[in-house]
Amino acid sequence: MEIAENILITIVTASTPLLLAALGELVVERSGVLNLGVEGMMVMGAATGFAVTATTGSPWLGVCAAAVVGALFSTLFGFLTLTIATNQVASGLALTLLGLGLSGMIGEPFVGVAGQKLATWEIPLLNELPLVGRVLFSQDPIFYLSIALTVGVAWFLFRTRAGLTLRAVGDNHDSAHALGIGVVRIRYLAVMFGGACAGLGGAHLSLVYTPQWVENMTAGRGWIALALVVFATWRPARVLAGAYLFGAVTIGQLHAQAFGIQLPSQLLSAMPYLATIVVLVLISRNKRLTLLNTPASLGQPFVPNR
Repeated sequence: MEIAENILITIVTASTPLLLAALGELVVERSGVLNLGVEGMMVMGAATGFAVTATTGSPWLGVCAAAVVGALFSTLFGFLTLTIATNQVASGLALTLLGLGLSGMIGEPFVGVAGQKLATWEIPLLNELPLVGRVLFSQDPIFYLSIALTVGVAWFLFRTRAGLTLRAVGDNHDSAHALGIGVVRIRYLAVMFGGACAGLGGAHLSLVYTPQWVENMTAGRGWIALALVVFATWRPARVLAGAYLFGAVTIGQLHAQAFGIQLPSQLLSAMPYLATIVVLVLISRNKRLTLLNTPASLGQPFVPNR
């Protein structure tokens, strides 16, 4: 029982950053914007969260700073793609490269510095339930926030007028503009929300998952988050399921190495990325599934005066 609990706890911990980053990207893509800079925003959040925590001694300040930096960093992407209408794919890739470089500079003084872990929140009585008690009710606050955000985003997108407006902008920005909807303003807000979520995911890595700073510590999780959005066909509940599936694959390969399974360690380490490729290939073979819920204006620039 204890071994199963410990494995489930590590899966939840590994899945939380993926869930946050993918959830933010889902909102961004629902507004019609394709931001490939998730990896850069995550690693900036990880570096900033660790640096602020180490400097101030407050993990909460680190978490808040990571979210703010993620939002501000994504605003740069918004300026490039929404204000001066540059190519979204090229701008997103540039944002990732910039984030990897800047995070290395920010985190350099903190290499080898002992980290401060964000304290867990114990939910009285519920944390004593067998098996699920420690797994679900004795977790860090960012985990609870990720679950609340999943419910909140699903409610916002499909139960509110503002969510309907955002989806309308993503499906047809010209028609939305003709109806007097502020397309650029809505997309800016969506991009900033996505950046804040990616920053929080990064903070979870450096303050909970492995409380330390290591250069490029996101290790491709931003790219997996992007794949998760496609895997989930732009639905929040499926993003939740997908994040925990990929988290389980990540933790599974670590336990496989610990149990001495006779496979090359490099192959086991590559399992999460191989799983990402396999899922995307399988989905892309099904045209109906690929087009399901896909925002019609995804990746298309909007310039009202052209």
